Amino acid sequence: MLLAIDISNTNIKFGLYAGETLQHHWVVSTVRQRTTDEYAMLLSDLARHEGHRLSDIHDIIMSSVVPPLTPVFQELAQRYCGKEALVVDHTLDLGVKLLIDNPWEIGADRIVISLAAYHLYGGPAIIIAFSTATTFDVISAEGDFLGGAIAPGLLISAEALSSAASRLFLVDLTPPLAALGKNTIDNMQSGIIFGHVGLVQGLIGRLRKEIPGVTDEREVKVIAHGGLSPLMAPIIPEIQHVNQFLALEGLRLAYTKLRE
Repeated sequence: MLLAIDISNTNIKFGLYAGETLQHHWVVSTVRQRTTDEYAMLLSDLARHEGHRLSDIHDIIMSSVVPPLTPVFQELAQRYCGKEALVVDHTLDLGVKLLIDNPWEIGADRIVISLAAYHLYGGPAIIIAFSTATTFDVISAEGDFLGGAIAPGLLISAEALSSAASRLFLVDLTPPLAALGKNTIDNMQSGIIFGHVGLVQGLIGRLRKEIPGVTDEREVKVIAHGGLSPLMAPIIPEIQHVNQFLALEGLRLAYTKLRE
């Protein structure tokens, strides 16, 4: 079986594949202080719960945007699975051209997500990650990575607002019934959530216009993923698809290409 690992700032996703089928998947919190042994025991327990052992894993591929944890999981692969983990970065030929100024700056997650989005939905496309940051990845009709945008995420915005204004406080991230708030909670929810909707819609509109070769903006697919996508996608009509497994599927596709 193939183990795909996507290490992000908020969560770590594990996907256990049998061929092209995602048989099991798990999400745990990213804790930079955890050791190799702690993560290994956590993964072992999750796998055992589904009737598997770490010895069932025949290969491992990973993407990471948390540099301190990359060697932790490389050691996990070697010590507990007896495998050398494949680590995705900008130097690998995955069939995705990185048409940006500094390819070495791009997070590995954005590469595999672009690969998966093109494989599943085609291009041109805008892929939006609603996570710690709200990230926009843009791919061409040929599946090349053209660039994108990074904005503060919903949680960052909410926390910044409550911490900087002494009379404001943290509120639940729930869309209010109307944009016109009649109390402090509704005012804050409207500004945070509907304000973010406006940010996303505005950037979708701008990015669509800047994709080379697009003559009809309606041909640009808009795909969402990330922990907050179930909250945001229903209130942003431009979003056509929601897929929480883009990173794992992209890692599987990357593995297949590297093993060809």
